[in-house]
Amino acid sequence: MLILRLLLLLPLLTLSGCEGLLFFPQQQMLRTPADVGLRYQDVVIPSSDGAQIHAWWLPAIGKAEATVLFAHGNAENISTHLASVYWLPAQNVNVLLIDYRGYGQSSGVPSIAGAQDDIVAGLRWLSELKPLEGEAPVIVLGQSIGASLAGVAVARVKSEFSCLAGVVLDAGFTGYADIAKKVAAESWLTWLFQYPAYWAMPDGDDLVDEIANLAPLPLLLIHGERDAIVPYAHAGRLLAAAREPKRLVSYDGGHIDTFAMAENRKVVLAFIRDASEAWRASRM
Repeated sequence: MLILRLLLLLPLLTLSGCEGLLFFPQQQMLRTPADVGLRYQDVVIPSSDGAQIHAWWLPAIGKAEATVLFAHGNAENISTHLASVYWLPAQNVNVLLIDYRGYGQSSGVPSIAGAQDDIVAGLRWLSELKPLEGEAPVIVLGQSIGASLAGVAVARVKSEFSCLAGVVLDAGFTGYADIAKKVAAESWLTWLFQYPAYWAMPDGDDLVDEIANLAPLPLLLIHGERDAIVPYAHAGRLLAAAREPKRLVSYDGGHIDTFAMAENRKVVLAFIRDASEAWRASRM
């Protein structure tokens, strides 16, 4: 979990400024989609710098209405984040789950720029997937640090991918410095490190500075009101910085509790379908 590990590592973080301490990858895969009754394909996607990115392709059970590219949170790997998206194939939605470099079976060492590049590599793979041409628009779904990574990545490359139809950012934070300062301020052990932690975080990749550039793609922000990891106030700041079309959905829950709740699934599925229909209409 981001908050606990940063508490332990903040003294080192403030000395080194190493963004790699934002990432907590796990190589062991704990399950596969077959364990929940899903067909899937192991995929290896080359990133632009040669890293080999492991992913799972979950085809829609019926005729695909859309495809979701899923960017997970900062810990473990796709095998433990599967629960957020395993329900989508039954709703006629393909899913591509990617593990950032250094996670699971992906090669390399995690970094902010590297993970953003891995998300773009996933988009490139989808855009070149022949069966999807003209059929399944792509919705990017990012959770926690994955929301911040994916939001920035898509904002920067959206003009390169005509397949993009919308973006869902679940429990994203405004910036890396903001979240590091918040974590440090919460414990007497690290309270004195809150400003060094703030200053040590990398510049130039904060979601709050890039989110406006997602437009005109439809944007859905979703955030738990009792989120103790990324406070709900981050959602309000991101909404204010974004441009239309945008929407914020709040719910009574904690950090990325989102898809444990049937109502949230309905909201996200409706967004996927509406954005996909708008995408198709724009291409007629």
